[in-house]
Amino acid sequence: MNELLFFVHVCLVAASSLAVLRYGKSGLMALIALESVVANIFVVKQVVLFGLHVTCSDVFIVGSLLSLNLLQEFWGKEVAQRAVKISFFSMFFFLVMTKVHLLYIPSSHDHSQTSFVHIFSLTPRLVVASVVVYFLAQQIDLRLFSWLKKRFPHWPLALRTGTSLIISQTFDTALFSFLGLYGAVASIMDIMVMSLVIKAVVIGCSMPFVAVSRRFARVV
Repeated sequence: MNELLFFVHVCLVAASSLAVLRYGKSGLMALIALESVVANIFVVKQVVLFGLHVTCSDVFIVGSLLSLNLLQEFWGKEVAQRAVKISFFSMFFFLVMTKVHLLYIPSSHDHSQTSFVHIFSLTPRLVVASVVVYFLAQQIDLRLFSWLKKRFPHWPLALRTGTSLIISQTFDTALFSFLGLYGAVASIMDIMVMSLVIKAVVIGCSMPFVAVSRRFARVV
């Protein structure tokens, strides 16, 4: 059941990037910021996919970078860089506001505080690692996609996008594993391999959507 839902999940996220292309660059910028926030909420849930223990955030992380590549392809590197800054601020704002939210003393009729504490009480180490690594991965993907576009202009958009995503997500996985999880899990290598496998599947499933993205883009 999880595997079937996973493929549906990937298709929905990739299709969302195509849908917001109809709204121009502002639509993609909003989606990138939203996905960066959603990824930080869903990272606390673990599931089993293909026998591997993974979190529910990888689809959104890859989805946000996919949207970033589409933004750069159709509106240029400067617009994509602005989207990176907006998503970084959105994620930072969300993380700070969750801490403020938890400081409120709940009323005697409230039954949600325990759930909020469980979801949003990430350790400072994980919070810092998540924010820093996500920002760096965006920068790497942004620059790598730009280089590929200049160096290999004849490559199909899906090939350039897939290449930049694989490389940036390898960096993202390795750095986050060491900054956020080293010493806290039994095997760092197992975590890295499992995460990369899932991300590779997400990227592969997203490429058909990228291939037809030009039909949806409204460059204004």
